[in-house]
Amino acid sequence: MGYDVRKAAALRFLLTTISTTRVIKLSKRILMVIDGLPGGGAEKVVLTLAKGFLDQGHRVSLFSLRSVCDYAIPSGLDYQVVKDNCTLPWRKLTELRRRARQLDHTIAAAERLNGAFDLVVSHLHKTDRIVRRSKQLIAHKTWYCLHGVFSASYLAHRQGFSLWLKRKKIQHVYQHRNLIGVSQYVLDDLKRYYQVEPAREQVIFNPFDIDEIRQLAQAPCDMAGSDYLLHVGRIHEAKRHDRLIRAYALSGLTVPLVLIGQGSPSQIAALKQLAQELHVADRILFKGFTQNPYSWIAHARMLIVSSDSEGFGNVLVEALICQTSVVCTRCPGGPEAILQGDLARGLAEMDDVSLAEKINEIYHNPLNLNDINLNEYGISTICQRYLALADSN
Repeated sequence: MGYDVRKAAALRFLLTTISTTRVIKLSKRILMVIDGLPGGGAEKVVLTLAKGFLDQGHRVSLFSLRSVCDYAIPSGLDYQVVKDNCTLPWRKLTELRRRARQLDHTIAAAERLNGAFDLVVSHLHKTDRIVRRSKQLIAHKTWYCLHGVFSASYLAHRQGFSLWLKRKKIQHVYQHRNLIGVSQYVLDDLKRYYQVEPAREQVIFNPFDIDEIRQLAQAPCDMAGSDYLLHVGRIHEAKRHDRLIRAYALSGLTVPLVLIGQGSPSQIAALKQLAQELHVADRILFKGFTQNPYSWIAHARMLIVSSDSEGFGNVLVEALICQTSVVCTRCPGGPEAILQGDLARGLAEMDDVSLAEKINEIYHNPLNLNDINLNEYGISTICQRYLALADSN
């Protein structure tokens, strides 16, 4: 039988079509929605996830509800800002409904152009309140990622009717919805304090590009070769920089304390005043926000977390990746799950004296970081956990 050129060409075309179709089918359409991208931990998590999905060949959109962005946007990401130009005096009263409509228009346009999304993940509570009102999104394909301890964030300073109303509002957002917790604690906290019954729930740790972090850690650092203590995190009352400064003063250590993170001028002024009163102002350095904190982390004698709560504790894992000892308050959230075995020596109680004692102890007897396994936090592993949610729809 002779060689039929036309049949061979047709066969090649068929095989190519089948292969292309299979790749398209395996590739997921993923949408993530967030309130904005200022220099915070949850925002960094979203962009790390986006990059991980893109590297695995998936099609990813990120819709931000504000134009603020302190991070580089990964190449290939469909990044869109859903603007709200309303200037009416009563705009706050109609904000959630109005913004949900704006989001729906953007989603509808994106799906008309490139097909329906297989997985939608909403990040941060303000975003969740808007996404919850969406009429375009399909509930069983939509997941709400909880990054923080809600009772600590929203109930700590409330009482009476205000407390009851806040609980009801938060319950309404998450009741019978698909929930992701960055730690088991944040899910349990929502269910306990708000009587939320999820439709489905999953614990998925935050992702870390371990190789990239180690590479960035090799960048030059102004204080390389000298001893210093380090705190990395936005200046916010939940991070308890006041506790950190008092504990530092009590520790008796004279090496500098470096604070990396942004905050309002009034917050920074209050902390500088506290440092002045405790006679340690000349040893505390306010460095502000930096795109690459990893070289600072890698060269630090230790990293300290002094928070009242941490939904996960990103900077703890980042420090361990950089082979830097950590001290952390035994606060509600993820830190105790991260600091296991010998790492648990770095846990302090949530008071100035205990934190000061632990800083002193770990300074003189650093943690053993030689045999820790961080693969469970790797970006590839975490992305697969998210993709499994799409496969279960």
